Amino acid sequence: MSPLIPHKSSVSDIRVAFQAIVNVHSGQCFGHEVLLRGWEAHGVSSVEEMLTASHAGGRLVELEIAIRAKVAEVASTIPAIAQAALFINLDARVAAHLDVVMEATQGALQPRFAHVVTEISTLPEGGMPNIYAAKTMRRKGGMLAVDRFGASPDSLRLLTDCDPDFIKIDRSLIRGIDSDARKRVVLAQLIGMAHTLGIEVIAVGVENGRELTVCRELGLDLIQGNFISPPQEDFERLAADYTHVEVLAREDRRQRQIDQKWVLQQMDLVPAILVDAPVSEMFDRFARSPDNAYVPVVDATGRPVGIVRESDMKNYAYSTYGKDLIANKALGRRLREFVVRCPIADIATPLDRMLAIYAAVEQADGILVSEHMVYRGFLTARSLIRAMHEKTLARARDENPLSKLPGNVVINEYVVDCVAGGEGVVLAYIDFDNFKPFNDTYGFRQGDRAILLFAELCRKNADPQTWFLGHIGGDDFFVGIKAVSQDEAVLAIGELIHLFSSDAESFYDQDARQRGCITAQDREGHIKSFPLLSASAVLFVLPPGCRDVSVDDISSAIAAKKKEAKSAPNKLAIVEFSGGDPAAALELTEH
Repeated sequence: MSPLIPHKSSVSDIRVAFQAIVNVHSGQCFGHEVLLRGWEAHGVSSVEEMLTASHAGGRLVELEIAIRAKVAEVASTIPAIAQAALFINLDARVAAHLDVVMEATQGALQPRFAHVVTEISTLPEGGMPNIYAAKTMRRKGGMLAVDRFGASPDSLRLLTDCDPDFIKIDRSLIRGIDSDARKRVVLAQLIGMAHTLGIEVIAVGVENGRELTVCRELGLDLIQGNFISPPQEDFERLAADYTHVEVLAREDRRQRQIDQKWVLQQMDLVPAILVDAPVSEMFDRFARSPDNAYVPVVDATGRPVGIVRESDMKNYAYSTYGKDLIANKALGRRLREFVVRCPIADIATPLDRMLAIYAAVEQADGILVSEHMVYRGFLTARSLIRAMHEKTLARARDENPLSKLPGNVVINEYVVDCVAGGEGVVLAYIDFDNFKPFNDTYGFRQGDRAILLFAELCRKNADPQTWFLGHIGGDDFFVGIKAVSQDEAVLAIGELIHLFSSDAESFYDQDARQRGCITAQDREGHIKSFPLLSASAVLFVLPPGCRDVSVDDISSAIAAKKKEAKSAPNKLAIVEFSGGDPAAALELTEH
């Protein structure tokens, strides 16, 4: 027997929970998904069974309307919910009565929420995606999201035919992504494809900080899952900010901050216009700024929705009655009808990824730049190329001309960000032993070859995901290693030094190799024997959570231990920092 779904008079039998959807960079709450509860009262064991039984009993449309009425009732008592976007599912089996359900959505929810986003995951019977046409859905019920993207065979069709505002990546693609390289490759391609189309991407089912970190690094915009917040029926527990998300986001700040500088310098700060503004206001904007071929368009919350091109409005602007006709409220067109979708990128997106997003869209006007999903500016093709050019020049000026590794400016930025982010890292200062007598004896060209040898060994042995390589100058190098234990870092740097000492023997003549030393002048002019070229390292171990140490403290501690490192049996010394007063907290351990 099919369960009976209550009429509006007994909507209290239906309960709803809300699960937060937050910005992956800031932890700010963007919206909530509505999740149905209370199905047990109707004799079923799951939401899916309740929906199926309602459909079989011919009451699914009634249930969809009742859910929207319940959400509206809750929103009237909890204003914090209404200040965010609302994501609400639409069962494809009500497609034949779509107008009725969307009218209920429009009447009950749109006046109460900043955004209403209708989620769809499958095609209706008959496979007609055009029933979910974006313009129709936005006109009737707000924005559109494709749910369970990647899990449903209808996902790609809904993406291409419905022009959604969001796609929600199914949790089957998110689960374990931190340890599954194939999933990361697939997700990176999906995100790039969506951003190219001006669609924002939500990860569903994020269960731990490692998955969140990978999602952020791959460029996702929003996240949802139990790690952020489980579904809440106690609405007082819903928050405007989820600080643990923002804390984890600090770990990826170095590259983002460096690229943001170039983006901010070249970005056009063209004021945006509201999507519901009168069309006449758009004509005025183009008249006041004849050099602007476009105007960014945002919704009431500042979220970018696209651009309006001056060329698309010429037919109206230059015809005798065009402006009058378009401004006529009864006959004219609304501004949103002129909006063209445009690639969107968060200001935290690396420049090279922005360039890839732009290049993937044929005849794109540029990229809308947002921060925390609020419009910040616009990067035209020329601005984007200038930003990349300036970044390349800056890197070229800073990198060491011999080794082509980053120099002191970038090294300093790396260390500052590691400290500010509170992430665990091992910072290794490496310099050569007995380099001056070697250079004096064999000449500067051979000395340069030794430096190039070490740089190449660094590149070959470095893990690009966790290592940072720098060249301070001369025979001084810098290595930063994240996401490893102290013992692993000691082993890796020790192996690097061993390889260098072994390979460097080839720079000496046979007699020197046999004797294991050369005879040369020391710095005071005395003739003495010097061992063959080798390297030593001081490793500064900064555990997670330690932020109360400065770059100067780190430099001083390393400098104070250089001589001890050179005299250690394996040429390594470890500085362990545990917080507090750096002068008192630094301890040397020789291995």
